[in-house]
Amino acid sequence: MNVKRIICVKILIINFLLICLLVACDREEKKSSMSRQLPKVSYIIVKPEKVVLKTELPGRVSSFQSAPIIPQVSGLIKKRLFKEGSMVKKGDLLYIIDFSRYEATLDAAKASLEMAQAKLLALEKKCKRFSELIKTKSISQQAYDDTLAALKQLKANIKLYKAQIKLAQINLNYCYIKAPISGKIGKSFITEGATVVAYQPSPLAIIQNFDPVYVDIPRSIAELEELKRKIKYGVLKSGDKLRNNVELILDNGRIYKYKGRLQFEDVTVDKTTGSINLRAIFPNKKYELLPGMFVKAVITEGIKQDAILVPQESVLRDHKGTPYVYVVNDDNKLQIKYIKVDRVIKNKWFVRSGLKSGDKVVVYGIQFIRPDISVMAEPL
Repeated sequence: MNVKRIICVKILIINFLLICLLVACDREEKKSSMSRQLPKVSYIIVKPEKVVLKTELPGRVSSFQSAPIIPQVSGLIKKRLFKEGSMVKKGDLLYIIDFSRYEATLDAAKASLEMAQAKLLALEKKCKRFSELIKTKSISQQAYDDTLAALKQLKANIKLYKAQIKLAQINLNYCYIKAPISGKIGKSFITEGATVVAYQPSPLAIIQNFDPVYVDIPRSIAELEELKRKIKYGVLKSGDKLRNNVELILDNGRIYKYKGRLQFEDVTVDKTTGSINLRAIFPNKKYELLPGMFVKAVITEGIKQDAILVPQESVLRDHKGTPYVYVVNDDNKLQIKYIKVDRVIKNKWFVRSGLKSGDKVVVYGIQFIRPDISVMAEPL
């Protein structure tokens, strides 16, 4: 009887244990089933970081120096002494104007001076002699005064002849047209045998200095004032050393090898557009940059010490185009946060407002979610 009772007790215990095991398995299965039904998302935790803010602006290359060759005397072009498109140095002879007329003018002025100087010697002796004679009244006062006046007139003529010689020499020198600067000379707009006029409006040729070159960069006054305000109130650190550096992106997307420097003293306002024209200077030893080329200039605005950056794929837009992100709260539920973005920095959006440090921003799994649902969230 005792044996049967013991067996019954054992059977009851085994059945109880089996029931507990089945209940536990059922709970785990339900929990696992619920987990399988929740959307899975991956998120990043927002952490402020230090970034250098840069702005990409259109720019146009202009020559560092440009010198149109204008004749300073009139005459016939006898020779052209340069090859079009070649490099010339300051002082190189470019054109020769027929100088025969100017040479004759110089010779005539020299002859006039020589004659006047010869007369001067005789007239000075005469004045000296008359100064003795007037003491004894051997000559009239009128004769003496006339001689002194003639001497003064002759000395004035000598000064005039010297000035004429100087002017004639200058005009003769102008017949030899030389390069005012070093650089690349372009097409010659006149040929040998053509007649030119002094200070004519159209140049004979143009020399441009390409090393270095300027890049003119337009920027709105409002943007510049906003930048100054941010620096003034500490939103940005100025980073003056960085701001002096300008990067250049060429038309084919290639980054130019050399960095340029902003020439702040060349800031001018365009009256027609209301924009400010910044000017940067770049080295151009291989003449890769040519005047008139359109480029993109990358200007450093300043340093943001606590910038918030999120991956581009985490940012969505509503039907109005307003950007927003999904954020996981403490209950593993999704919330929408509207944000303001400024620019892309290294494939991430720079967020101006809407997020704070510690926010969990969903990056992957966005296509299967909606606001206010529970999710299985895991950090990236």
